[in-house]
Amino acid sequence: MQVTDLVTPALIVEADTLDQNLSTMAKALPGSRLRPHIKAHKCTELAKRQAELGSRGFTCATIREMEGMAAAGLGDDLLLANEVVDARRLGALDARVTVAVDSPETIAAAEAGGVREVLIDVNVGLPRCGCRPDDAARLADLARSRGLEVRGVMGYEGHLMMVDDGAERAERVAESMSDLVRAHERVGGGILSAGGTGTFDCNLAATEIQAGSYALMDTAYDHLQLPFEPALFILATVISVSEKFAVADCGLKSMGMDHGNPRIDGAKVWFCSDEHVTFSSHSPSEAPAAPVRVGDRIRVVPAHVDPTIAYHERLHIVSGEDVIDSWPVDLRGW
Repeated sequence: MQVTDLVTPALIVEADTLDQNLSTMAKALPGSRLRPHIKAHKCTELAKRQAELGSRGFTCATIREMEGMAAAGLGDDLLLANEVVDARRLGALDARVTVAVDSPETIAAAEAGGVREVLIDVNVGLPRCGCRPDDAARLADLARSRGLEVRGVMGYEGHLMMVDDGAERAERVAESMSDLVRAHERVGGGILSAGGTGTFDCNLAATEIQAGSYALMDTAYDHLQLPFEPALFILATVISVSEKFAVADCGLKSMGMDHGNPRIDGAKVWFCSDEHVTFSSHSPSEAPAAPVRVGDRIRVVPAHVDPTIAYHERLHIVSGEDVIDSWPVDLRGW
């Protein structure tokens, strides 16, 4: 199959760029230093490539992801980095399962569901899940009293991932991690899990980094000058052209928009609607070059890879104009 044979909108992944991104991260964070986050690509075929490079432990965001990873034979060490109040499906998995807890209720859910190992989730500044650092030891004691093994702590400095200046980002991450280190000293266990693509090289406190977006990338991370390149694109077809703008057949229902407009190289994106992206028909720097024409194929770089992936059923792996493989996005849903 050729790229031109694909029905648009379609997700395409440049094979060489993906391989380079994966190998770059594997060298920077070898073995257990990297616990790849599956939520970024929701694809067990891609996870197998990460495992082949040495990452046998994985991070998941949903029970569905945990189930799919276990079924694919990737259940050596699965962390659900999210609180749940019904863990019965997790306890039934043929895999090593660890779940994040931040309250007596989530500890009770782990125990009732048959989950045997937990991490104490600590709030390190992102207003989302996690207990106060000073409450971590109390929760760890409660978990152990219920017969659970406390493997350590986790925290997510997600509010710092997009800090533009690298030095400022590193400084603020160190400040944020001081809370997690303090909690870890009181909780015990061998794991201090944190981090992401934006802080993979400056979070020095964590024993493992939960990075995910590095594999495919998006515009939000691309501007941080990280050693990873965009590998994922939405292939779209130009369906209408006017004197000043053009329209292609991908929009809100095919890409995540919470981080802003996507990027079309050589053009300016005006806005997106349900099934359309409207953009300038040629780059001002290239005028008066010929504008795009109806029927042209374009590549659109999403602003946020994680929700973009969740809109699609398949990743089409390409080399030049050849489609060399097609991987199901088999971890969608909950």
